[in-house]
Amino acid sequence: MKLILRADVDNLGHLGDIVEVKPGFGRNYLVPQGLAMTATKGNLKAFELERKKLQSEMDSIKSAAQELADKLVESRAIVRVRVGEGDRMYGSVTTANVVDELLEMGIEVDRKKIVLGDPIRALGEYTLPVKLHPDVTCEIKVAVVRHNWVEGEPITIEEAELAASEAKAAALAEEKAAEVETTEEVTASDDAEQADEQPTE
Repeated sequence: MKLILRADVDNLGHLGDIVEVKPGFGRNYLVPQGLAMTATKGNLKAFELERKKLQSEMDSIKSAAQELADKLVESRAIVRVRVGEGDRMYGSVTTANVVDELLEMGIEVDRKKIVLGDPIRALGEYTLPVKLHPDVTCEIKVAVVRHNWVEGEPITIEEAELAASEAKAAALAEEKAAEVETTEEVTASDDAEQADEQPTE
């Protein structure tokens, strides 16, 4: 079945392209949704007459998608979850959870636009692709944290252990620096005393 696309369609083509699709896909989805029309001579003429209008609509849709992408790349969705022993999550995080958090931030995104291969089953920081338009793709940062997590705290046990290890190393380094400084002060003091005890000629 040959169709003229009246809009950009993912994995199929762009506005004005003549494509061949399975009859069921064309009749049951593309044509009823207004995304395509049958490629007859009459429809080709009609399409050319409305091409500018359709292109203007497509440009507006793309512009809106780009604005949304700009918001998303500056955002970070924080999904709070219940965890058990060893920070093991109860259940998993899906695109629906991410969309809910974005709505709380005043950002509306169709969850089908967020690309998530498998549900998230562990605490941590994630970067998810978001395909808003055939020509507009961006990424959003998602932090999956304990329900009582506070901004600035480590998210995972590994991060907490690393932070504790780094803090301990920093404290030891400070102690060592203080010891060296004290030793240098004592040495300088001893040298000064010896100089005072030297007889003058």
